[in-house]
Amino acid sequence: MSVRVGIADYGVGNMASVSNAVMVAGGLADIVTDPTRLLDYDRLILPGVGAFADAVKRLRSSGMATALDAYRRTGRPILGICLGMQLMCKDSTEDGLHTGLGWFDAHVRRFPAIPDQKVPHIGWNDLAFSREHPVLSQVPAQADAYFVHSYRVEPISQHDVLAWCDYGGPFAAMIARDNLVGIQFHPEKSQRIGLTILKNFIAWNAALMATTELEMATC
Repeated sequence: MSVRVGIADYGVGNMASVSNAVMVAGGLADIVTDPTRLLDYDRLILPGVGAFADAVKRLRSSGMATALDAYRRTGRPILGICLGMQLMCKDSTEDGLHTGLGWFDAHVRRFPAIPDQKVPHIGWNDLAFSREHPVLSQVPAQADAYFVHSYRVEPISQHDVLAWCDYGGPFAAMIARDNLVGIQFHPEKSQRIGLTILKNFIAWNAALMATTELEMATC
């Protein structure tokens, strides 16, 4: 039975390329504009390109933010991509201070001004993985991924970080907690590595993982 993957469309993002990548990775992808339909899907992706302030405003005015939070509480996996990852955080200072979904205790801040370092950060860069996770299965160490962003995620809890990247200093390239995963790079542009991560996300049973972790903690 194929896994149905909903791609939340809130008016910001490259939905078609993400949808195509999900299909190549083996999922059944739908671009979802109606927030009431999100619960129909086995997996959910929150994509995004553009500005944080406009994106979070659209999420809230469309009812998508409330629906996303309801989906999160079901325990089914959610993947945030690029701006989608940033929206999962507590706040961002892009065009003023704006509150995000608050799923991660993390802040989104612009890359600091460093001589000879261009912002935005565009192109391929190495990932340094900090712990194991089902979405990283079969992903080789020091894998390269494709980035396009001017703001970076600064997590409060180091345990939330799955992978670091270095661009004028380390920043969180991947974060994860419970049934949530955020990736700053674009898997749909990261060739084999990106498709592997999407395949793993589609196959990931977050509820089973949470049950296993609870059992281990109580042993």
